[in-house]
Amino acid sequence: MEATLNKAIPIRPAARVRAATEEPLWVKLSLIGLSVGFLMLFLFVPLLAVFTEALRKGIGAYFASLSDPAALSAIRLTLITVAIAVPLNLAFGLAASWAIAKFEFRGKSVLITLIDLPFAVSPVISGLIYVLLFGMQGWLGPWLDSHGVQIIFAVPGIVLATIFVTFPFVARELIPLMQEQGTEEEQAAVTLGASGWQTFWRVTLPNVKWALLYGVILSNARAMGEFGAVSVVSGHIRGKTNTVPLHVEILYNEYNFVAAFAVASLLALLALVTLAAKSVVESRLHHHSQKTLEPATAEE
Repeated sequence: MEATLNKAIPIRPAARVRAATEEPLWVKLSLIGLSVGFLMLFLFVPLLAVFTEALRKGIGAYFASLSDPAALSAIRLTLITVAIAVPLNLAFGLAASWAIAKFEFRGKSVLITLIDLPFAVSPVISGLIYVLLFGMQGWLGPWLDSHGVQIIFAVPGIVLATIFVTFPFVARELIPLMQEQGTEEEQAAVTLGASGWQTFWRVTLPNVKWALLYGVILSNARAMGEFGAVSVVSGHIRGKTNTVPLHVEILYNEYNFVAAFAVASLLALLALVTLAAKSVVESRLHHHSQKTLEPATAEE
């Protein structure tokens, strides 16, 4: 009987299984060459062009462009916006992810859909919605104006628009990880007498800290580089409501190319730092995932 089963179900050698997942050398080299060529054409060449143009008139002109009062104001406003938007996104992402992954409730699918909404809506449209809500001709505009509150063409509108386009990043990194981890550890902590906050701080948060940091990095990069939604609600008031991307556009439209590329180089440096941080966090996240899976594999 055993011999019959062995004949019916042939066992493939390990070498044959490995061969089925390997490609010829020319295929590997072609794919590597295509990937490197694509990166050179669409990433490294544009970055090189930005820094070349920014330094075209020397290092003195470069720093003079960055020390211009309008540029400093744009940098300051960008940092203020990020300092408000990213912590709020972090708090929302944690709360939404914890609720979705750890609890069952009505409207759960609707909440997940709403989290993905900024990915489906154009940033320009989202900025226009804020104008229709809070602008002088909008639904709440006259009431806000009568109470001396200005949202559109002011810092609050820029912050709201930035929060809208960036709030999915933290939640979208945490939800799949929390769902994969399940609720066993939290239930064990509660059984041992831990409160809700103790369970969160000592069990849930340590398990998702690298995914959380990864989401914060992505949210921060998007907040600093956001153009479409902020452009609609800012009013382009030089020295007051221009963020760094909007200031770059104004300088470029004025044919002040050296200053435009000098300020743009700050965003390019941000992109490089973000890529480096993203790579480090991805490595730590992968290492943490492997360590989490090892006990389960050993038990099996």
